[in-house]
Amino acid sequence: MAGFYAAVDNPAFEGAVSICRELSTPAGRIDNLLLTPAGLPVVVECKLWRNPQARREVVGQVLEYARELSRFTSADLQREASKRGVTSLFEHVRQHHPDIDEVSFHDTLTRSLARGRFLLLIVGDGITANVEAIFEQLSTNGSLHFSFGLVELPIFTLPDGARLAVPRVVARTGVEVRKVVDLPNGMTLEDGTDDEDDDLDDQGVINARRASRAAGQEERTRFWTEFLEKLTLDDPEQPRPKAGSRGSLTFTLPVPGYNSWLTVWRSPSSGEVGVFLSFRSGSIGQRVAQSLVDSSGDRILAELGGTASIGDKDGTPVFRDRRIFGDLFNPEVGSAARAWLAERVNRFVNVLRPAVRSAAADLEEE
Repeated sequence: MAGFYAAVDNPAFEGAVSICRELSTPAGRIDNLLLTPAGLPVVVECKLWRNPQARREVVGQVLEYARELSRFTSADLQREASKRGVTSLFEHVRQHHPDIDEVSFHDTLTRSLARGRFLLLIVGDGITANVEAIFEQLSTNGSLHFSFGLVELPIFTLPDGARLAVPRVVARTGVEVRKVVDLPNGMTLEDGTDDEDDDLDDQGVINARRASRAAGQEERTRFWTEFLEKLTLDDPEQPRPKAGSRGSLTFTLPVPGYNSWLTVWRSPSSGEVGVFLSFRSGSIGQRVAQSLVDSSGDRILAELGGTASIGDKDGTPVFRDRRIFGDLFNPEVGSAARAWLAERVNRFVNVLRPAVRSAAADLEEE
């Protein structure tokens, strides 16, 4: 068992020992949980991937397991493992690795749980299709320091009736996600942290600022939460972002290096909302945006419909749509704005996602 999981080619996770199956978390039961001799957790989800929706669901599921484990203490993990017959995590691992240090093992396990430092493995059949969509989905989970691997496990029946499993690593990565948010002109990005230059002599003013900041973050989170509840995406492989307290959301698109995305934004000061194709300057995503306008601009605009137009970003033309609704804090106005955004985002995804993927592939072949 330990040798098999070393196949992900990450030395930090070599020698992992199976702790138990069906370990309970608030997100559901983990198919297999393993621990390395150093105390690093390995989460394994086993699935038969029958369709694109199943692929999306299994990735989302293993990420939910990771998020829940990051809220565990080592005592929580021991408690759940005890329910599966493992009375001591350390002693269980030491049966396979007699030389491990107990203090170091527990310290590493505690830190790994707190930081979300795990190896997440998805083991199943048919994994090779649309691997890039999986990594798009991972890019929306930047708070955990996990490594990720895809293992294809075909099983062959031998002439004597025995079965032979031949694991093959399809993809692996250490995920380090940097959030990049493009904002329309006139919008600012708040970092949500306390100002170091606050006048500590005037606690009433400081408290008022903090309360105002918190109220603004809560309102923005509520707006995006309600927007995502309205949003129905026809494309089952389009990753969905989490609602946050910023002025915009991003929907990643299939360009290498996460260099292209849709920015969905709102501006309460002008009562305006909108969506536009964005990219990291100087990247293949910028070249894709230019290529689409040059080769298929009129056709894409027709397919986007509505009031879609071509705007400018860093000297590059981009597809966009925007609309002024008025007071976005008014419940009826805000609801109408979110409904319009939901329709526009779904249309932009349907039209631009395949176009962006094709243009990126053409540029890589040049």
